Amino acid sequence: MKKLLAACLAVITLMMGTNAFAAEKSTLIDIKERGTLRVGLSTFVPWAMRDKQGELVGFEVDVARRLAKDAGLKVEFIPTAWDGIIPALLAGKFDVIIGGLSITPQRNMSVLFTAPYAHSGVQLAANKEKSADKLTIADYNKRSVTLSVRRGAFTVETAKKYFPKAKLRQFDDDAQAFQEVLNGNAHAVLASSPKPEQMAIQYNEKLFIPLTDRLSRGSEAFAIRHGEFDLLNFFNNWILLRTEDGWLKERHDYWFTTLDWQNQISEGQ
Repeated sequence: MKKLLAACLAVITLMMGTNAFAAEKSTLIDIKERGTLRVGLSTFVPWAMRDKQGELVGFEVDVARRLAKDAGLKVEFIPTAWDGIIPALLAGKFDVIIGGLSITPQRNMSVLFTAPYAHSGVQLAANKEKSADKLTIADYNKRSVTLSVRRGAFTVETAKKYFPKAKLRQFDDDAQAFQEVLNGNAHAVLASSPKPEQMAIQYNEKLFIPLTDRLSRGSEAFAIRHGEFDLLNFFNNWILLRTEDGWLKERHDYWFTTLDWQNQISEGQ
């Protein structure tokens, strides 16, 4: 009886080990067999946006295309509303989020993050007419102040941290949040750099940057489903290689420190 029980346990253990191994490698194998990497992203400048022909361009798009090319894969972009992008990943709508997603403990409870591949910060751009006399954090932390942000983004947490007294209006994308300030309906907008700085240059007659320092520094990473350690290893090694050869920095500098690409994109973004 003891020998039979031991044999059964050995078979069960073997089966569990085999199934666990298969599950562990299934995502990467599925991608290889499919020949296509499915990437979830949300459009916001200059991470991902539409050019005048309606095609996706931007830092994230460059990253995903190069990643797929290096792996001998095609890439399929699946634009998704920002507040639903993590649920869509968990539902299997795509393989990975490459969309300027900052690492936070709360998000890490739902997804597995890679090593950071980019760093950004949150800055504030203010309406010149409504906020000419507001030059400090304290000036914007008042009940009489209205701030706009993109819903579900790291900027929401930053706004609540530094400006708990201010009224917060949340929008589906950065374009709507900035338009609220341009229209004079909000005192200022919070967004990931370099969007505030670039918008202040583009609309210098209406916007300005009142604060010298950024409000926070974020670390952006790819996000995948928990348990996909084979995929995590692949992505981490790719990020390491493209960091060491300078490619990620070169692409980041192009999209974040210049406006050479501005004429490519369609209006209203």
